[in-house]
Amino acid sequence: MKVLITTIPFGDKDRLPLELLESSNIEYLINPLGKKLTEDELADLITDFDVVIAGTEPITAKVMDCAKNLKMISRVGIGLDSVDLLAAKERDIKVSYTPDAPSPAVAELTIGLIISLLRSIHVSNSELHSGKWKRFFGRRLSEVTIGVIGVGRIGSRVIRRTKPFGTPRLLVNDTNPSKRSDLLDFKLDWVSKEKIYKEADIISIHTPLTSVTKNMITKEILLSMKKDAIIINTARGGIINEDDLYEVMKSGHLSGAAIDVFNEEPYTGRLREINRCLLTAHMGSMSEDCRTKMEIEATKEAIRFLSRKPLKSIVPKEEYLVQQEGLS
Repeated sequence: MKVLITTIPFGDKDRLPLELLESSNIEYLINPLGKKLTEDELADLITDFDVVIAGTEPITAKVMDCAKNLKMISRVGIGLDSVDLLAAKERDIKVSYTPDAPSPAVAELTIGLIISLLRSIHVSNSELHSGKWKRFFGRRLSEVTIGVIGVGRIGSRVIRRTKPFGTPRLLVNDTNPSKRSDLLDFKLDWVSKEKIYKEADIISIHTPLTSVTKNMITKEILLSMKKDAIIINTARGGIINEDDLYEVMKSGHLSGAAIDVFNEEPYTGRLREINRCLLTAHMGSMSEDCRTKMEIEATKEAIRFLSRKPLKSIVPKEEYLVQQEGLS
């Protein structure tokens, strides 16, 4: 029984997941390259392993074909765009994930990014470090219109976390609004994405990356937003077209943006040139408690599988259908 742990860091803040593997006499290898693996790098590493405890590296049909012993993928996190679920199903490879564990941390980072952008905290910090003393006018959260696209585990938490700040106008969009019974005490306007783009001061993205949402926000849509609007993506890279965002912000449109997720990571692109674009290194889930919970849950799933016990967080059929629809 051999487990490859590709996601890093792993076990840094709490060794419990590693201790669980060791106490179960399961041999494991932690990503020896110390970085997000490419498809080819993963294909070379994965050859002899029965289970992979995975991050966001691409687990494609090619990778699976190089992993003749692979029987299970235990995803540390919620996003499944990096896993070819249909290829896994064809090869009878089970896939599980940890959808709830990262949600509080991502929601709190989103709120932090919103406040920083509204008050230009990141810009003032940069200016003062370079020797410039300049005070910036800002806006308060209660005085703006917030648009949330995607009201699932994370988007709903972002909405709930706005409550202590007052009563901002909340425009929301989701493919299945009826499932959000936990938000009945909020005054929400369920509207089209187009209305959000046009009227919101802050737009926060919380959708999965699919064939429908890839490049969902392009130059045309960015320019349709208010000139002083703010856009935030803590969901998945590729939903906002990064080149288009750079061109639009370089032109002076949009007062700010915050991007935590990118097409290629580590990110080295042109958005780094724009100081009102706040960039973070895919750290939405990186609070000590949430990250540790994700690692423990994914490890326990791997151990359950290798012990021939029922899995508790198997990826639901709907996720497979999403990928199937993307190919049709």
